[in-house]
Amino acid sequence: MTLSKQIKSKNRVQEYGEVFTNEREVKAMCDLVKEETERIDSRFLEPACGDGNFLVEILNRKLDVVKKKYKKSPLDYEKNAVLAISSIYGVDILIDNVLACRKRLFNIWDKAYKSVCKNDCNDQTRDAVKFILEKNIVCGNALTLCCVDENGKDTDKPIVFSEWAFITGSMLQRSDYTFAELLAKDEYDTKTQTSFLDNNADSEGVFLKKYVSHYRRVQENG
Repeated sequence: MTLSKQIKSKNRVQEYGEVFTNEREVKAMCDLVKEETERIDSRFLEPACGDGNFLVEILNRKLDVVKKKYKKSPLDYEKNAVLAISSIYGVDILIDNVLACRKRLFNIWDKAYKSVCKNDCNDQTRDAVKFILEKNIVCGNALTLCCVDENGKDTDKPIVFSEWAFITGSMLQRSDYTFAELLAKDEYDTKTQTSFLDNNADSEGVFLKKYVSHYRRVQENG
């Protein structure tokens, strides 16, 4: 990646410190936690995700595993592909990066989905994945844990993340939390800029609400 591809503008570098990591470095950093990047349900959080370089690499690795394990069963592939993308989280202070990141992740997911499921692809599932990405890739300040306005300034609204988990069959549970501490304990790895979302209630912050629905209809819960 050339320097021109690592920055969008000098102004963004000066104002936000925005410099994108090149692909070779992304792969090398992800290799430091290779086993986790290849575990379908392992949760990753990128607190300064940009347009998704790290998250794209992690998603590709997860989807490769899903394909190897479930390519002979379109339904099993679909469920596990949804699980894979629901385990990826990102925060960025700039809305254009957030929108670009969501789009990149969805396009990668959808291309893999079509290559395996073909005529069994379901538009409702696609809508569910888009909804999950809206919940998982958020516009906010990872230092203050607050959402930001269109100018990148903190609001009084806390960042909220949704934890997703299959509970029985095709039923997917969504649990919403506000996070009191985004970069928690020893689970934050400064070398990869990634963190597993802590399942410990003390670091998850305040529980807000829980929803249960068929994984193809999670978007109906708003």
